[in-house]
Amino acid sequence: MSIQIPTVVLDGFVLSILAEGDSYGYAITQHVLKYADVSESTLYPVLRRVKKQGLVTTYDEPTNGRNRRYYRITNEGRTKLDETRQEWIQFSENVNNLLLGGKK
Repeated sequence: MSIQIPTVVLDGFVLSILAEGDSYGYAITQHVLKYADVSESTLYPVLRRVKKQGLVTTYDEPTNGRNRRYYRITNEGRTKLDETRQEWIQFSENVNNLLLGGKK
């Protein structure tokens, strides 16, 4: 069985990584793949979406004769990440309680 990861969680993954420092698409993807079974092609639309929402900005840096696009979290992105983290805590507690037989 494969549980699909909701969009808001994927956005949270990206924002959480960028909260630690600027990064580029491939590195972000490799980081997420350590924790979640998603295809590499899944994360580039996530990066475009969070940029369009103003949660990240981008800049290019030359690397080995090519430009590499870096992503940086914005203040709005940090606020969204905090909200997502709080919502995740409540959601995951509820799911664990129901699926694993916790509080009623």
